[in-house]
Amino acid sequence: MIKVKVCCISSIEEADLAIKMGADAIGLVSEMPSGPGVISEDLIKKIAAEVPAEILTFLLTSRQNVSEIIKQHKSCGTNTIQIVDSLIEGTHEQLKEALPGINIVQVIHVNDERSIEEAVCISNYVDFILLDSGNQKLKVKELGGTGRTHDWSISKEIVNSVKVPVFLAGGINPDNIKEAADFVKPFGIDLCSGVRTEGKLDELKLKKLFENLNK
Repeated sequence: MIKVKVCCISSIEEADLAIKMGADAIGLVSEMPSGPGVISEDLIKKIAAEVPAEILTFLLTSRQNVSEIIKQHKSCGTNTIQIVDSLIEGTHEQLKEALPGINIVQVIHVNDERSIEEAVCISNYVDFILLDSGNQKLKVKELGGTGRTHDWSISKEIVNSVKVPVFLAGGINPDNIKEAADFVKPFGIDLCSGVRTEGKLDELKLKKLFENLNK
C-alpha cells in the first residue's frame, strides 16, 4: 500500500485530521526562504509530541549545515528529518551518526535528467529520497510547496534506479494522485496545497484523495 504524507501541518488539530483520514506521515515546516506552511519550532515540537509513534513526523529544514540541523532537530523532536536543500557543511553520514534512529530524507528537486545521477549518489547515504518541484537556483529559493508537477518520467527512472524508498511530491492532488502512483510507482506520495482550501486542511479533499488512491 502506497504511503501518504500530508505536509504543511499547522496545528495539532490538522495533524489529528490527517492521521484520522489515513495519513502515514505528516510534514512540519520550519523556517524557509519561501513557500507555505512555516510554523515555529516550538509548535513543531508540540505537534510531534502528540502524534502516535507509528506515524512519521518530518521536520522540513532548509539549513545546510549538519551541526545546525542536529541542533534544530533536538529542539523539535521529530522522528524524521527532511533536508530540502543541499548540504554545504557536513555530510549525511555525520548526521546519521549523531542522530541514531532518526530517518534522514534528502529532497531532490527534479528539473532535468541530471537529477537522476544526483538521486542515485545521495541514496547511498539516506533512508529516503523525496522528489519535488522546487528551484534552488532562483534568487529567492523555492524548496517545496510550489504546487507544480515536474517530469514524472524522470521521477519514475529515479524510483527504478535507487535502492531506498522514494516519496513523490509536487502538484499532487486528489484528481491526479492515482495517475502519479500508477505511473511513477513511488513508495509514498507527499501533498500540501492539493488537500487544502484557502490554506486550511480540507477533510473532503482528503477523503477524495484516499478514495481515488485506493480505487
